[in-house]
Amino acid sequence: MSTSLEVQSEDPFENALDGFSRTIEHDLATRQLTFPTFLDLTIRIKRVCDDPQSSLDDIIRVIRADPLLSARIIRLANSVALNPYGKSFTAIADAVRRVGLVNVRSLAFAVATEQLAAEARSADARLIASGLWMHTIDVASWAYAITRHLRAGDPDTALFAAMLGSIGQFYLLARASAHPELETDLNRLGEFIGLWHEPVGRALLAALDVPQSVIAVLDDGDPYGGQWPPMELRDIHFIAGLSAETPNPFLRFSSTTQRGLLEAATQQLPEDEFTTLRDDARESRNGLLAALRG
Repeated sequence: MSTSLEVQSEDPFENALDGFSRTIEHDLATRQLTFPTFLDLTIRIKRVCDDPQSSLDDIIRVIRADPLLSARIIRLANSVALNPYGKSFTAIADAVRRVGLVNVRSLAFAVATEQLAAEARSADARLIASGLWMHTIDVASWAYAITRHLRAGDPDTALFAAMLGSIGQFYLLARASAHPELETDLNRLGEFIGLWHEPVGRALLAALDVPQSVIAVLDDGDPYGGQWPPMELRDIHFIAGLSAETPNPFLRFSSTTQRGLLEAATQQLPEDEFTTLRDDARESRNGLLAALRG
């Protein structure tokens, strides 16, 4: 028996990781990443909502392809916040009119990442995926609040970019579920995901024809330009990530370092304004979570 075979038999995790790595390398080289249908559907929903030529019927036709999203939109339309008079909405067309296209887009991204988080097999992996999902919602809420408060661009686009900022991590977690051995050592799997999530995320978003300005939020090598107020999406995303109260399970620096980076990035912002931003971000996050979970 060869040495390589002995190593493989003694370390099933390393054997599985090697095979998984080759698979991801091949996917990237051939640009044939296989992403879940519901993620593709989410991007199509975004496109049709953004197209000024789209009719309500066009939008409804795409939304109906995802029963889960349809149910969540109806739930949101019937929520106390949007339906104070208690009128019951059961038709998706009426619910979309009540909710509005901005909320439809936001909800579509949240549902897609929630489904990606559920792809993991083991309880521990699902816990990590759930934490990543909560972090993503948190960052997206901050990105929306920062952009709206500072008038630094379109808040909906900022939320869109932030919802997709963790897509590479979600994708790798979902694909790893096909290799059960990888879930026996989630710390080592996390190191692998931390190494590969940026190129995988970029490839996914490019395959989905996402604008380059949104793909730029994945630039780990140069994440912040230092301009205040932040005007670039990547700068807004960077500050939102530091501001999020829910940690990213794949984050490689300490909470102390995170606070220091946030203070340095926001030093030109008065404390009372930052408090207002925090309140806005929590309101946005709670609204998304209420729509998703009732």
